[in-house]
Amino acid sequence: MHQLMRQPAIIWSAIHAKSGHVSVWRRCAAAIACLMPFLAGFFLAGSVLAGSAGATTWIDGNKARLQALDKITARISTVEAPVGAARFYGTLEITINRCAFHPPEEPPENAAFITVRDRGYDGLAPKQVFSGWIFSSSPAISALEHPVYDLTLLACFAD
Repeated sequence: MHQLMRQPAIIWSAIHAKSGHVSVWRRCAAAIACLMPFLAGFFLAGSVLAGSAGATTWIDGNKARLQALDKITARISTVEAPVGAARFYGTLEITINRCAFHPPEEPPENAAFITVRDRGYDGLAPKQVFSGWIFSSSPAISALEHPVYDLTLLACFAD
């Protein structure tokens, strides 16, 4: 009887060892990480367009403030850009396409849809390196992956 009870545990561990359950979890986590910017943008766009359908309210801003870091020189700068206009930082061309923020009576959150193009130093056509939503409270959800520069959203506001 004791041997019969141990057998399922042995079979279960053999199945896990053969199927590579750890790699399944890694693939699942990678898929979720890849879908996160899309899901965040979908829910943000839905709540902005639906108005006060949910508990959160978004106010459209017309200007965004970003913090830019040059990883080579460790220089930190603040970049302000109106919606629809391009600003430059190093070799990056940063365009704010949309900007939204919570009203003061709700938990603070800012979100911006930005497009970043790298002009490089060679004079060739700029290459798009990022396009998506970024959030001030969670900069790692959707981050610019660039070897030299980092961008973080500080605030969106209406003038």
